Amino acid sequence: MKIKSLTLSMMAAGVIAAGTANALNWNPSNWLHKNTPEQVSPAVATQAVPDGPIGPITAPNYRAIVERFGPAVVGINTEGVAKAGMKGMDDDGLPDDPFFQFFRGMPGFGGRAPRGDVPVRGQGSGFIIGKDGLILTNAHVVRDADEVIVKLNDRREYKAKVLGSDPATDVAVLKIDARDLPVVKLGDPERLGVGDYVLAIGSPFGFEQSATAGIVSAKGRALPGDTYVPFIQTDVAVNPGNSGGPLFDANGNVVGINSQIYSRTGGYEGVSFAIPINVALHVKDQIVKNGKVSHARLGVTIQELNQTLADSFKLQQPQGALVSSVAPGSAAAKAGIKAGDVIMKYNGHAITRSGDLPALVGMGKPGDAAKLEVWRAGKTVELSSTLTEASDSLASDDHSSARPQGKLGLAVRPLSPEEKHEANLASGVMIERVTGAAARAGVASGDVIIAVNGTPVKSVEQLQDLLSKEGKHVALLIQRGDTKIFVPVPLG
Repeated sequence: MKIKSLTLSMMAAGVIAAGTANALNWNPSNWLHKNTPEQVSPAVATQAVPDGPIGPITAPNYRAIVERFGPAVVGINTEGVAKAGMKGMDDDGLPDDPFFQFFRGMPGFGGRAPRGDVPVRGQGSGFIIGKDGLILTNAHVVRDADEVIVKLNDRREYKAKVLGSDPATDVAVLKIDARDLPVVKLGDPERLGVGDYVLAIGSPFGFEQSATAGIVSAKGRALPGDTYVPFIQTDVAVNPGNSGGPLFDANGNVVGINSQIYSRTGGYEGVSFAIPINVALHVKDQIVKNGKVSHARLGVTIQELNQTLADSFKLQQPQGALVSSVAPGSAAAKAGIKAGDVIMKYNGHAITRSGDLPALVGMGKPGDAAKLEVWRAGKTVELSSTLTEASDSLASDDHSSARPQGKLGLAVRPLSPEEKHEANLASGVMIERVTGAAARAGVASGDVIIAVNGTPVKSVEQLQDLLSKEGKHVALLIQRGDTKIFVPVPLG
């Protein structure tokens, strides 16, 4: 319902979700193309280009795509009630979201809000996948909505029932009581390549049936907080109101659901993200069949590898998912996965980037078997695991003075029994002072070093011994608050 803002503290700007979509940045020449509506140009080939000059290609017939499939794109209006002053609301009673800055000062959006219940309205987009009224949109578009109204291309309006929504993937399924409706064609995101043409249709800022076009900028993007979705990144203009609308390939097939933008201002700045349609259909099938969605869980926290981390773990190149922590009692823990392992394959699928792993796990079901190929201590290890339900819950050093570690620029000391208990750690050393290479790498006073290149650190002496045996780089597993992360540090 409301436009959702996802502020990313680990990024320079915010990734903004919900109510987003394409805006007013089309090229009229695409709409004046002389092709007939039946002549939709094929997508750009994604195979390797042979040597020699690269010839120009004809742009897709966007006009034909809009004329044929635009009628299957719908506008969505929602209404609900929120408490004034509640978390997520500002002093004016509006959702605390950068998108709503656009509406401040307009009729109905100005002045101080009354205390108590405040009516909240939202807008988004969606598209029809079943002639009997089955519609896909974003979960955040209908979140907390008491009433959902779907507006068709021919201006008919229907009250919609929310069959179910899944915040983990940001997918929702609606149903309206109608028959013989126009529907979209569904495509295969796997066939998309970076550089391929794409088109979005939606209702940015309430401007119905707006079309914007661009190219695929990247695939398989992992965003913080969206671990189950390997996003399609595009440069298609997406703005508030487009969230939940379709992303078409050059053949007119829907390959994604427009969901989020990356922005410093709350408006479109050239980077937008879409949920691959195969992920959305996986969610839709569970909602239609069971009324809810179950996600599988492996139970690891992972991070991306860079070249320095790859060197530290003796990998030829930075690929795979580096495990920074394992949840106690999880499927991963029972399979023997350890912090410092690099997961290279999952059920035969190569893990190129860390974001590949959660997307593969999320497409499974609780109880599914998972075969893992793991890189550990310079060799490959084969492990087997049984995935669980994502919602399932799952010795003393003396306190001496800090000792400097010259190679790293650290002064460390053993953890006290109280500190171990508070941090829920069996071992580790506390960093009291940091300079040089470690400081430049981002290590800070108060961090706890848990492991070096995957080997647990139990004492200051052991840390010294481990560092004396390493080469040019070392990967420190540190705990900062409740977060564990590997930090690559050059030894110099």
